Amino acid sequence: MSSFGERLRRALDDRGPMCAGIDPHASLLAQWDLTDDVAGLERFALTVAEAFGPVAAAIKPQSAFFERFGSRGIAVLERTIEICREAGAQVILDVKRGDIGSTAQGYADAYLDQSSPLAVDAITASPYLGFGSLTPMIETARRNDAGVFVLALTSNPEAPPLQRAVMASGQTVAASILSELSALNQGSVMGSFGAVVGATIEVPDTSLAIAGPLLVPGVGAQGGTADDVRRIFAGALDLVVPSSSRELLSAGPSRDALADAVRRAAEEFRAVVAS
Repeated sequence: MSSFGERLRRALDDRGPMCAGIDPHASLLAQWDLTDDVAGLERFALTVAEAFGPVAAAIKPQSAFFERFGSRGIAVLERTIEICREAGAQVILDVKRGDIGSTAQGYADAYLDQSSPLAVDAITASPYLGFGSLTPMIETARRNDAGVFVLALTSNPEAPPLQRAVMASGQTVAASILSELSALNQGSVMGSFGAVVGATIEVPDTSLAIAGPLLVPGVGAQGGTADDVRRIFAGALDLVVPSSSRELLSAGPSRDALADAVRRAAEEFRAVVAS
């Protein structure tokens, strides 16, 4: 199997630059006239997986919205991942895990070891116990041709005091994370270790050209636009993977409408990358 970065590059080129989120939020279940229980979750998630899987370059299930239903919710997540991967999409599980030592290795084994029932192509991870705490995830990803997206510059209002804090080296915390990722991806056209950078952040304080993918949540209903992406990521647009969830999911419950929403969004951002 080729590396995650190589697979993602091909998928973006073939299907267009768009990561479609699967967020079975209670409000979306209600919008689809579904019950807020495991039956509603399963109907929602599998419908979306069948619609998004054949057309989206990447699909990002939000693990929390499955976990809230316990073991039966995790079983639905397993099936959702399976459908999406079988259809050719790269699955990025949004779990934002971050821990140390054997616990970090446990998370890595759960999601990145391809023999696991929850195996995906990549996960999101938090570096705020120190970037080195991610080593078990990074090493497991390398062994399994998987990837890791590390939180770097996020759009939530609580983020700047931490992420833009200046270290003794003179770098901001975010810049140090991006530097670490650049080193991991050295020599790659598109490496397997990416950064999570919000679509509505202020002008970044450091280079985003990390030779790895830039997962950009917040597009669509959360306020991020194609113009925002063009402005913030100028010079690194070929690395950008815009991510939208609620706006795309609001097109349901029709499978055709869901698939068309992904295609339209991908074409919009294909034009941004080409500009």
